[in-house]
Amino acid sequence: MKADLHHYLQVGRDALVWKLDGLSEYEIRRPTTPTGTNLLGIVKHVASVEAGYLGEIFGRTFPDPLPWFDEGAEPNADMWATAEESREYIVGLYRRVWAHSDTTIEALDLDALGTVPWWPEGDNQVTLHTLLIHMIAETHRHAGHADVVRETIDGAAGLRADNDNLAEGDDAWWTDYRNRVEAAARTAGGRDPM
Repeated sequence: MKADLHHYLQVGRDALVWKLDGLSEYEIRRPTTPTGTNLLGIVKHVASVEAGYLGEIFGRTFPDPLPWFDEGAEPNADMWATAEESREYIVGLYRRVWAHSDTTIEALDLDALGTVPWWPEGDNQVTLHTLLIHMIAETHRHAGHADVVRETIDGAAGLRADNDNLAEGDDAWWTDYRNRVEAAARTAGGRDPM
């Protein structure tokens, strides 16, 4: 079971990093939503969260500093990369977090207990099993965000470069499909069809 959980965590990690491939520095940092969501920031956030859940919680503090989590740090500092924080730095940080987390996963049994200090008292005693599921959900949730952001930037979608998981169709088919979805939404919403 632990190997299966680890596998699904790694699938999400790989998908998230793949979303950066082939894009410029501007494209990976550009805010694409009103709340500033951007690809490199998503990777930075997930790396930071994983360092806590699969490290600190089990007494294995990640050795690299994460100043965006320090007391007094700017709100949302983990959700974007400064101009000085390169793609290589953020992706390298994430890969170091993976290695640190993987050591935790390998060393502990699934029923090993940890305490999440930022969770409510009474609900903060958790097992490695619970936190692995939590990190799988967290990683895949953010990989989904990254998928939408990446599609917005250049149309690339899917789990991997060789698996877009989309229906077969050329540009004309996709344009027609999108128009049909829009027409259905307009009709259901009581608006004039296009």
